Formats: sequence, structure tokens, C-alpha cells
Amino acid sequence: MFNNILFVVLGLIILFFAVIIIRALCFKPYKQPVVSNETVDFDRDVAVENLRQLVMCKTISYTDKSLEDEKEFDKLLSLLPKLYPNVYANTELITFKSRGILLKWKGKSSEKPSVMMSHYDVVPVNEEGWSVPPFDGVIKDGVLWGRGTCDTKITLNGVMTAVDNLAKQGFIPENDVYLAFSGGEEVNGEFANETVDYFDKNGIVPELVVDEGGAVVENVFPGVKTPCALVGIAEKGMIDLKYTAVSNGGHASAPKPNTPVVSLAKACTKVEKKPFKMHLTVPVRRMFDVLGRHSTFVYKLIFANLWCFGWVLDLLAKKSGGEMNALLRTTVAFTQMEGSSAPNVLPPEAYMVSNMRLNPSDTVVSAFNEIKKKVSNDKISLEILHSVNPSRISQVDCDSYRKVESAIISTYKGAIVSPYLMVQCSDSRSYGKISDKVYRFSASDFTKEERAGIHGHNEKIRVDVISRAVEFYIRLLKTC
Repeated sequence: MFNNILFVVLGLIILFFAVIIIRALCFKPYKQPVVSNETVDFDRDVAVENLRQLVMCKTISYTDKSLEDEKEFDKLLSLLPKLYPNVYANTELITFKSRGILLKWKGKSSEKPSVMMSHYDVVPVNEEGWSVPPFDGVIKDGVLWGRGTCDTKITLNGVMTAVDNLAKQGFIPENDVYLAFSGGEEVNGEFANETVDYFDKNGIVPELVVDEGGAVVENVFPGVKTPCALVGIAEKGMIDLKYTAVSNGGHASAPKPNTPVVSLAKACTKVEKKPFKMHLTVPVRRMFDVLGRHSTFVYKLIFANLWCFGWVLDLLAKKSGGEMNALLRTTVAFTQMEGSSAPNVLPPEAYMVSNMRLNPSDTVVSAFNEIKKKVSNDKISLEILHSVNPSRISQVDCDSYRKVESAIISTYKGAIVSPYLMVQCSDSRSYGKISDKVYRFSASDFTKEERAGIHGHNEKIRVDVISRAVEFYIRLLKTC
């Protein structure tokens, strides 16, 4: 009897290993789209010079509008018709209250319009931390330095240069193309919402929307050395949450237990020790399914058998943190704390703030309730300072995505194109109201150093990347 049970157990173990190994062996890469070898002709030197001119405009946006220099924004806006004359000769300008540009390039049909998005405002700089002046448009050793080179005047220049060249050749798109450029994206401006409201009011349903987001990057997925072109098909939500504790204050020489700072510290520790649960959402599952097939065999065992090894992935993500962890769960990052104004005075009130990025499986309400449950202290008040729910998830099995995929693979040859979940926020989330074909791809093959410069010191881009951005948009626009 015992031997029979032993044989059954042994048989089940062998069957288990056979199943996971066979699934891993069958977990082979999908067939890639056909690569176009068509030559894309345009003046690459002009493309670089145009971006240099844009970078030299100090279009820094602030939440406090009094800090902004309107002359710099006007300078950029007045430059555009000069740098891209064929765009303005062949499009209609649609104006809004906010500082944004919407240009309509009339196509042969209005049935399936496309929207190419970007923004021309940039974040502030600490010039002392830069190796070169951030707004001088310096080019040296094949690299253009300056705030906005990567985020994201390169895409504005890519779109405008592509349209300018196509229009000059007499090209007319099959469908209407809208060029939408915000002057306040970095401070959550209203231009995107105004544009979407305009489209909605006029019955315009975009068949394709492309905005900043993923890029062509290396060494971002376990076991994959090939460059990966990541196309965001959704964005995480966001909450800025304030935690406040109060007391009667007093002298620090005779403190009572659980002063406001101590209470907040305990709450912070509770939240840190209990991360949100892992959820494999559609964008992440698609990413693992595509990129996992290009990974090493050990990782294939995991990604081909997530039904069994999901806990391993969860454990690795918790331990390592970073981008992989951010893809799998709602994250909480404590960013601010303030207490007493003097070292020997107990604060009558202390607060801290966390920035939360919501997994698409969560909502603002559910995430708030989960934090309240983790803190479990009625003496700490919670206040949502700013929030937005996760975006709508866009389609992948459709012609619109395949157009983006084809343009990428024909421009960045050898790259693996994959959907992914964008952990940052962009203006394109507003378009989920009217379209489920919104894709986030910054037309750039960034190095690790270039990625680090985004919102940081020494932002810069190689000049050949500038040309490839134009190539990408020319290829894409020819299919619109």
C-alpha cells in the first residue's frame, strides 16, 4: 500500500516537472512583422539644428505661473512656422484657452483620424549641477545637450520634421492627422482635456494616438540582452496622500508616548512592511508573454509557468524593488515629512506625504481604503491631495498597434517590440475617454545615461537618435 502511494507521488512529481519543462521549451518567440527596408530621405542636419533651436527656448513650466517666462514660450511658438514652413502651409491651426497647439492635417478621409502628441514645456533645472549650460544648445562629440532633448522636444521635432518633409513632397495622408502639442504637460495642464473635449464634441474618434512613453532600451527585462521597444498600452494611476498627526505640543524635555512624529513613523513602517498585493494585469501579462520568450531558459521556466511560479516573481520583485516591482503592484513612496520648527519643541502637528502609483487592478478609492487599513490609527488623518485613476487599457490585437509596431521594427532594426504598463503619467491618459488605441512610445533608443538625464542633470541625446525619431514618424504617418 505504502509503495503504491510512493509510486503515485513520484509519478506526479515527474509529471509536474515534465509539464513545466515542456511548456518552457515550447515558449518560443513570436514571429516578428516584416521589416521595411525602404529608404527614408530627409535632411538630417536640418532635423538636428531644428531640435537645437527648440532646446534653446527656456520653456520651463511651474505650478506657480508667476515663475514662468512667457517670452520664452512665445519665442518657441514663433519659431515653429519658420522651422517647419510646410507644416503650417498645409495644416489648420485650432486654438484653445490653454497654451497648446492643435494642427489638423487634412487627409483623404476623416473616418479614421490619428493624433501625434508631444509637449514643449520642460521641468526646472539646477544649472550648477550641469556640465554645460542647459539652454545653450551645445553639440559636442555627436551629442546635443540641453533640457528637453529627451523629454520631449525630440518627439515634437520628430513629428514636425516628418510632416514637413512629407507635405513638401505633396504627400496627403489617407486619414486626417492631428498634431497636439502641450505647453503645460509637466504641470498637469488642461490642454489634453480641452483637445479631447473638442474631439468628443465634434464626433472625432481617433483610430490611433501616439504620445511619449516607452522607448528602445537595453537590459530592462530578466535574461534578455536584445534591445526592447516598449509601447505603453496603459498607465498606472496616482495618489498624493497626506498623513497628519496632532498633539498638544510641549517641551521636548518631557515627551509623552506616541508624539506625532512617532505615530507617523509607525504608520510609515506599517505601510512599508505590507506592500500591496501583486496583480498581473493585461499590459504586464502581455509584456511577460512577449519578452519572456526571448529570455534564458531558467527565466522561461518562470514566465511560461506563472500559474505555478508567480510567487517567485512576487518575491523577486519585493526584494529588488525598482521597475519590475512597480509593474506588479501599487507602490507607495514616502517623499515628504515635516514636524516642529525647533529641535526642542514637540510639534502640535506633523505630517508626511506619500506618492502612490496605482496598479490598474486598483482605484483611488480601493487604494485609499487599503492604506487606511494598513495604518490602522484613527488619530492619523488621511487626505488625498491629488489623484487620478489608472488609464484605460488599449488594444493590441488591432491594425493601429500593428502600424506602430511596424514603424518601430523598421526603424530600430533588431529590437523586440512589446506592450508594457507605463508607471509614469502622461497627457495621453485623457484620450482614454474617446479611444482604446492610445500608445505611449518615445521615438528614441535611449542609453542608460540618457534615461538618467530625464528630469535630472545633464539631459542630452545623441544626434543620430534625433534622425531615427524623424524616420519613425515618417514611416508611421505614411500608414495613417
